[in-house]
Amino acid sequence: MYIKTTLNKGITIPSLIFILVICLISAIYPTLAENLLNQIKSFIFINLNWVYVWSVTLFVIFLVYLMFSKYGNIKLGSNSSKPEYTFFSWISMLFAAGMGIGLMYFSVAEPMQHFTNEVFSAKDEIQRAKDAQLYTFFHWGIHAWAIYGMVGLSLAYFTYRYKLPLSLRSCLYPLLKDKIKGKWGNAIDVFALCSTFFGITTTLGFGVVQINSGLQTLNVVQDHNITIQIIIVTVLVSLSIISAVSGLDKGVKLLSSINIIGVVLLLLFVLFLGPTVYLIGSFTEGLGNYITNFFSLTFNTHVYEASTQQWFYDWTILYWAWWISWSPYVGIFIAKISKGRTIREFIAAVLIVPTLFNFIWMTVFGNSAIWLDMNIADGALGLLSGNPDALMFEFLDYLPLTELMSFLVIAIIIIFFVTSADSGMFVMNSISTKNAKISPKWQTASWGILLAILALVLLNAGGLKALQSMTLITALPFSIIVLLFIICLVKALVLDKNYYDTEYSIATTSWSGTLWKNRLQQVITYEDKKSTNTFIESTVHKAFVELQEEFKNNDVEAKVSAFENPTRVEIEIQHDMVNNFLYGVKKESKSVSELLVNDDNFSGIENDTAYIPMTYFNDGRDGYNVYLFTKNELISDVIKHYERFIEIISEDKNAMFVSTDANSRLR
Repeated sequence: MYIKTTLNKGITIPSLIFILVICLISAIYPTLAENLLNQIKSFIFINLNWVYVWSVTLFVIFLVYLMFSKYGNIKLGSNSSKPEYTFFSWISMLFAAGMGIGLMYFSVAEPMQHFTNEVFSAKDEIQRAKDAQLYTFFHWGIHAWAIYGMVGLSLAYFTYRYKLPLSLRSCLYPLLKDKIKGKWGNAIDVFALCSTFFGITTTLGFGVVQINSGLQTLNVVQDHNITIQIIIVTVLVSLSIISAVSGLDKGVKLLSSINIIGVVLLLLFVLFLGPTVYLIGSFTEGLGNYITNFFSLTFNTHVYEASTQQWFYDWTILYWAWWISWSPYVGIFIAKISKGRTIREFIAAVLIVPTLFNFIWMTVFGNSAIWLDMNIADGALGLLSGNPDALMFEFLDYLPLTELMSFLVIAIIIIFFVTSADSGMFVMNSISTKNAKISPKWQTASWGILLAILALVLLNAGGLKALQSMTLITALPFSIIVLLFIICLVKALVLDKNYYDTEYSIATTSWSGTLWKNRLQQVITYEDKKSTNTFIESTVHKAFVELQEEFKNNDVEAKVSAFENPTRVEIEIQHDMVNNFLYGVKKESKSVSELLVNDDNFSGIENDTAYIPMTYFNDGRDGYNVYLFTKNELISDVIKHYERFIEIISEDKNAMFVSTDANSRLR
């Protein structure tokens, strides 16, 4: 019996073997695996922490440079591309995928752990509270989103601008060229698939534990046991599968929008029923403190502070490794939803909007917990800082409507769980199929089932921490790969800018001036739909046919095509290894100012809509109105563009940019 699948064997089989081997070892020998992987992780964190520090720093600097540079206006797609999602939906989806359960898990726990950490015990209580907020901002701020932004931008640019597959291998095309089709490309995708699977499995495992803890706090369940966790995972993964097979436009988009609303409601509740004045003041001061210490935090390796070095490894370096290990998953997902955005818009949104929200969220929850611990709880919350599963729910005990808010927290965690799992299924299926456009639903669902089974096995066996260590270890080689993305992106952007800024040849001009009387009449006349159709069908079509014959006389095969809906004509010259040359003219509507409609100096305007013949090209450059062109001038204009085309493809440095037809076959 033949089962239809779009899975790529060269990626899927090695990935599944590696995933199953690591998970089984972690489940059968959890202590041995955890100790061994922890030793490797500790060696990397202690001896190679500078790799993480410099990598993340360069990501931030490079993205900020791009945002303000001349490359910022380049679109992630053709020049005429439009965003597929509203700004709210876009932000909601990338936010839910990027942080998700972590915000719920660490919003109270991390500030409290910094506040109560023995490393900072010599400082007074107020300074410890300020430092707790500062370090939390540092770990959840611009640096984290720069990692996601770097990977997401590279993927979106090479996918939508160069028409390469939505795959990490595509980001290295300027260096590897056609080698990305072979073993090198497969190796990169195998790495991305395994890293994504490990990251989601561990995060979802910890999410299940927190949901279980919340239900226990509310007396919905009595204790932590595998039966309850199986029920939780089964229900949530089933919802995730339903959402995933519904597609991005339905399931993921809807749940992300619902979740962001729930998150904002919970945020406002704690803000207004907690220590409101203290929170607003501490946010303002904390933001200033973060900006003031931004560079010292960025470059600080604690090499002169032996007492805080272990804390630095356990927190800052661990976070950088964690975000890097998650970046293939988050990067592919936000690239998928970012087509049509400009580079400047993408970077600004990805760096600033989620960062500010994270700062507000961590201030409201973390600073509320610290304030309660100092003024009301008498240190009770601080004693629970080592139990993040329960800390959020214990924190809510000090606020009104405790039970209702606890249920809302659980609902938000559940939706975060579902959005993380369903977007994870989408990403893993995309990687394993080389970004196949259509895959059977059972195939997408199978990734969710595998996630559920392995997460439960590791939860029951105690192997999640070993898998987490494995995930953090993979971050080191991938940080080097992302640095190579910067080199590739620079090479591509320089070529991109030069390509679109290349001027026309001055050998011909559009108008000789001999028919100036006819031209003047055309300038002051706005044409209707019928006359524009006639111009395209007669003047333009005749020009293209005449030019086609002349191309044929010079042994160049040109194809002329005419279409009725909408009315358009195009001439195309096919090439084997580079983009085809195409010059087309189509009818477009144009809104006309009411002032012109009522002006006696202009004729032919009966309403506020006029029709014009606009050029278009297959490389996405902006077109222009050719209604004032004669047949010979149109022929001259096509030749002018073809001369430009030949000049560009003749230069070897442009080979990467113009060979998109060949590259698209990599799919």
